[in-house]
Amino acid sequence: MRLADLSSPDVATRAASGAILAVPVGATEQHGPHLPLGTDTDIATALCDRLAAGRPDVVVAPAVAYGSSGEHAGFAGTLSIGQAATELLLVELGRSASDTFRRLLFVSAHGGNAASVTRAVATLRAESRNVSVFQPRWQGDPHAGRPETALQLALRPEVVQMDQAAPGDGRPLAELLPVLRRGGVRAVTDTGVLGDPTRATADEGRALLDDLTTQLLAHVRDWVATS
Repeated sequence: MRLADLSSPDVATRAASGAILAVPVGATEQHGPHLPLGTDTDIATALCDRLAAGRPDVVVAPAVAYGSSGEHAGFAGTLSIGQAATELLLVELGRSASDTFRRLLFVSAHGGNAASVTRAVATLRAESRNVSVFQPRWQGDPHAGRPETALQLALRPEVVQMDQAAPGDGRPLAELLPVLRRGGVRAVTDTGVLGDPTRATADEGRALLDDLTTQLLAHVRDWVATS
């Protein structure tokens, strides 16, 4: 159920019955030569939609399609609002949403948003608002590699250009982090890819999406049971 498709009285009725507002939080940033800029937003939105399909008490808000993506500067199309603005946006959004909904869930699919989302949730909780966050994680390539490519092949194959897929830097993220923090993604890979997307398949993506959905449903179930 999409918030943007409902009227205000419809929302009031759902909120009165205890509806949860799920907010997809993504980014607009390069994902190599083969994936679209909205990949993180697509993944966050898909997870929220799947959550709503599994729980009739969930309403899905319009996605936040901008975030902290400064590490991808230098690649065409990346639009970053930085950590401070991302944090402020989520805090103010959370305050406003709490006027209607008793529970608010952020589903953030961009790793660069982690610090901003964590701080925003801490602020909202300190104001006695019932807020939670789910940040999907997976094994393997951290950015635009095999897992994200597989997810997009499962979600929106028409926007994936597999004939343009090319490997990037395949070193473990822990090894890359010092260089990434100093010089961003451009300092370690000309393709914008961390990993190797060339062998990704839609079947892998569907399996990963199912696993992430199971994790999200369990996260929400436990949160609701204890709050």
